[in-house]
Amino acid sequence: MAGGFFSPEPKDLLRIRKEFKMDSSEIREILNKKAFKNAFGGFNIENAVKTSPKGFSKDDKNIDLIKLKSFFVRHRFSDADVFANNFQENLITHFKMLTPFFDFMSDVLTTDLNGESLI
Repeated sequence: MAGGFFSPEPKDLLRIRKEFKMDSSEIREILNKKAFKNAFGGFNIENAVKTSPKGFSKDDKNIDLIKLKSFFVRHRFSDADVFANNFQENLITHFKMLTPFFDFMSDVLTTDLNGESLI
């Protein structure tokens, strides 16, 4: 199972990157929570740019996040997990762990860099 934002529109990608450049503490807190990290690891980095994106410094302390082109996590269940009696509860638990991540990203994508609502 997976969740996140795969290949966001260029405008949204730039907004996310600017947020991470400005302040990555909240997303890092979400990604580093023990249960979240154990379940998902972190962002999938297969779809990252090799160098810094245009307008961003390769020396930025948040370049690891800024280089990403997609922002999603995944958890692989084994066949045994899927056929276990508690699979439904386990799956729901994993989806609930995504809530803080989706709340954060939704806030980023519906506000400007000053935190003013865009909707």
